Amino acid sequence: MQALDWVIVGGYFLVMIGIGLWAKARVKNSADYFTAGGRMPWWLSGISHHMSGYSAAVFVGYAAIAYTEGFVLYVWWAMGITVAMVVGAFLFAPRWPRLRQRLDIISPLEYLKIRYNLPTQQLLAWSGTALKVFDVGAKWTAMGILLNVFAGVPLVWGILLTGGVTLVYSTVGGLWADALTDTGQFLIQFVAGIVLFVVVLTSLDGVATLWTLWDRLPEGHGDAFNGQYTVLFVAVYLLINTLSYNGGTWNLAQRFIASPTGSTARRAALLSAGLYLVWPLIMFFPMWAAPLLVPDLADPSQAYARLALQLLPAGLVGLVLAGLFSHTMAMTGSDANAISSVVTRDILPALWRRRTGLSTRTELTVGRIAVFSFIALSMVIALTSGSFGGVLGLLITWFGGLVGPIAIPMLLGLLPAFKRCGPGAAIISWAAGLAVFVITKFVLPKQIAALAPDQATAITVGGPVLVALVIFIVIGLVRPWRNAEADRLVDSLGTDAEAEATAR
Repeated sequence: MQALDWVIVGGYFLVMIGIGLWAKARVKNSADYFTAGGRMPWWLSGISHHMSGYSAAVFVGYAAIAYTEGFVLYVWWAMGITVAMVVGAFLFAPRWPRLRQRLDIISPLEYLKIRYNLPTQQLLAWSGTALKVFDVGAKWTAMGILLNVFAGVPLVWGILLTGGVTLVYSTVGGLWADALTDTGQFLIQFVAGIVLFVVVLTSLDGVATLWTLWDRLPEGHGDAFNGQYTVLFVAVYLLINTLSYNGGTWNLAQRFIASPTGSTARRAALLSAGLYLVWPLIMFFPMWAAPLLVPDLADPSQAYARLALQLLPAGLVGLVLAGLFSHTMAMTGSDANAISSVVTRDILPALWRRRTGLSTRTELTVGRIAVFSFIALSMVIALTSGSFGGVLGLLITWFGGLVGPIAIPMLLGLLPAFKRCGPGAAIISWAAGLAVFVITKFVLPKQIAALAPDQATAITVGGPVLVALVIFIVIGLVRPWRNAEADRLVDSLGTDAEAEATAR
């Protein structure tokens, strides 16, 4: 890192803080803070959804997979999310803003009190909040690793720097700040990604590298499936991605809740799907080429950073680093906002009954305190990430294994086909999924480790979500639940409120 690189990174941080302060003027109440007042345009929501869906962990954990296994990373991650989002654009995305229209929600979990009951809502709120602390902790750790490789900054200070800036603009600006910084960050990352892509091409065979690269890489790197990332692994993660990216990950649900109508939410989802289909091909290409340009790395998770340092001149290194910062800050800022909405609207009312009498201004203050606290706690987790298996351990095993049992009652609860699945189905399926995770992770780890790698990962990550899904459906069939208020709510989510009014 040269002086010019530091100027660019420092300027980036100042712009992000400036956007947060500017967005603060647009926040008048808790609805503005958490859902942008339901006025977010589809293109901004789609870009923000895309940027909030991955972080610098991609350039650490996933870079290692690209370095050691090749093209399969695009197949199981980017293509999987694309398929998941196309499905969700018609099944799930339009229903989120309609919930806001009917119930005036600002949290993705508020509707669960009507759809199921208060205990179900609280169970999912508490467990999901705890899970996201670990997930965001992985993002801070990944950014700290990259900053350490780029500039020799100690891991602790890298985590504190990135987290501290995000803490400022997210706490003061809310969802408007998150979405606007997402857009600016996307542009920065786009320029940085294009620059490194072109430099890699010119360092090898020029444009011809696009098709000559694969024969020069280790065997299997050009295949759609390689190593432990088999058809089984990809199928399991397609299910998890469908649940996660369509709202099971709360910050992504918020992008749809903030849309004016169901149709705009659908367009936002399709835009995000298109970005996942195209952009990772450019973004990942330097990682796929890394075995030729930086061979025999002892730590493959450093592949992207080492490549940038080796090929880019002063100034452009800072631009690439700012692009990496942008992904982490986009995701973690939006996560903090989503968790804060759940704490403010779902958890606190159950703990403190008097909270329901707070003014919207006081509720806004409570939300900002929750954002601050969540980011601070996730930074503590980042500083101890080694205890949880590092970045990939937190991302693939912990988050992948636990997100499904929480997301299944949330997402399937929106669909008429699952109206007969009530509180019992939700709670028992959640408990069964958690039990399977504990058994595979802590009771039978040696037996599972003895299996083929793809089978081991599929059982550890896919076991909890598959068990939870089957139990949720079976209980709804065996012991159907009926509640008139819940049925009316689910049935009403098929059309926008404006369409219903016109029909009348």
